Amino acid sequence: MTARVAILISGSGSNMVALVDSMAGDHPARPVVVVANRPDAAGLDKAAARGVPTEVVDHRPFRGDRAAFEAALQARLDDYAPDILCLAGFMRVLTGDFVSRWRGRMLNIHPSLLPKYRGLDTHARALAEGEAEAGCTVHEVTPELDQGPILGQARVPVRPGDTPERLAARVQAQEHVLYPMVLRRVAAGDRRPVHLP
Repeated sequence: MTARVAILISGSGSNMVALVDSMAGDHPARPVVVVANRPDAAGLDKAAARGVPTEVVDHRPFRGDRAAFEAALQARLDDYAPDILCLAGFMRVLTGDFVSRWRGRMLNIHPSLLPKYRGLDTHARALAEGEAEAGCTVHEVTPELDQGPILGQARVPVRPGDTPERLAARVQAQEHVLYPMVLRRVAAGDRRPVHLP
């Protein structure tokens, strides 16, 4: 049975594009919708150009009421009956109630080698700590921020003179390899972690 995948974005959608483009041929999943919380998210046009339905659930009218925003988001997702939910640059923290509904079926990519550098500004923090390597992690989403089971990691060496921007660009290139690889395995029922050098 082919898994139905919904992808949540907030911005350019580069990881979404990598995921959508990977779900072809004998892939065990297909994208059914891309949902953004910002109507100006550039990724919406990219998804539409690939023939994937798009939806917007703008978070701003729900300011201060995350439960109401998430209820609207869930109602929109229900229209497409996804089996797997992928967060791909979705810049909203989801409540435990929402996450629990998707237990075991929601993936996220984070730009650090978790458990190091949860949260934001990961590249600047890694450089400030003098790390020899950085990278990215695909993990199952749980109610605890960036603490779910690790499903894959890719490592990127820190180079002399790196800036957060240069490091971020190299890490993102690995994100576009790792996330599709993990999604394919999860959709096929394989949750063994992937480790890329």
